Amino acid sequence: MNYLLGKVITSPETLLAEMPSAIGTQFQGEWALYTCSMTSAALVNLTFQNLVDKDVAIDNISKIIEIVLSDDIKRYDRMRWNEDPLESYGDGKSHLSYISHLAWMIGGFKQIGGDDRYDSLYHEICETMNRRILQSCNLNLPTYPNECIYIPDMLVAIVALHNYSLLYQGKYNQVVEEWMEQAKTRWLDKETGLLVSFLPMDSMEPFDEMPVKGSYSALNCYYLTLIDPVFAEEQYQKLKTCFLQTSPFCGIKEYIDRRCWFGMDIDAGPIIMNLSPSGTAFALGSATFFHDAEVRQGILKTAEIAGSTLTWFSRSHYLLSNVALVGEAIALAMRTTIPLGNQFHTEKP
Repeated sequence: MNYLLGKVITSPETLLAEMPSAIGTQFQGEWALYTCSMTSAALVNLTFQNLVDKDVAIDNISKIIEIVLSDDIKRYDRMRWNEDPLESYGDGKSHLSYISHLAWMIGGFKQIGGDDRYDSLYHEICETMNRRILQSCNLNLPTYPNECIYIPDMLVAIVALHNYSLLYQGKYNQVVEEWMEQAKTRWLDKETGLLVSFLPMDSMEPFDEMPVKGSYSALNCYYLTLIDPVFAEEQYQKLKTCFLQTSPFCGIKEYIDRRCWFGMDIDAGPIIMNLSPSGTAFALGSATFFHDAEVRQGILKTAEIAGSTLTWFSRSHYLLSNVALVGEAIALAMRTTIPLGNQFHTEKP
């Protein structure tokens, strides 16, 4: 954690420079945002496990939120929507990627006892997400203009609204329940039973033919543990049935219908021997949550082989984090995940 915080809590420009330049401005911004939100999630987890002092965690999450609020981090979203995500609450544009992660982070800040400094912003962006979801034709918002719905991105918004409802006497819980009902009854892949990876932007029905991705499915499972653990466990068992590979290395395959000994995917990362780096990392969250020791140990062993832990002046981290810092943040959030719903204290809206 100390190594990660040293890399993340810096200037926004320096954090963005940690993201590989080869992936382009949009994905640099996305990866920086994910690095921040996953680091915050890890701090929340560790606080409730009494492994990080609460006041220290609150201070660090606040510093990370301030980085996310910077123009530098907002740039990737502003570039795609042609407007600032925090200066356009009234219109119909989505800004889903940016405001959902920001709301999730503020929720974590509040969850561990953070003060009211972000309350006004928190109320506004959650009201905006809730309203935009209800105004959409299928309870979903696009991440970017003229693109399909990416279910893992939508789930961040649903998690954020779920957490808000726990804090504020059930407010916005209706949209969470409606979305989850559709997920369980209409948005399951016919062959695998897994939540689909993509949806059309203008229909309640899934695409006729669209692949289910290992990375997306593993991330879906993790987010579902934060909303509906029963459904999450059902999905996790299906994930293992369809995508778990145990030999020669334990992890999650990216493709269910073909082998890929080596390839590249902007979401999964470099696919080696069929395995999806991001899918494998996200599956660690569910394995930890559901006390699946066999899969958890297998994934950690794979991570050690692939990532190579380096310790320097009492700071340990995966050597590959020098290439993809976001992977370090994800791995820490996943390996520390625990049930957190009961720790929320109710506040007045």
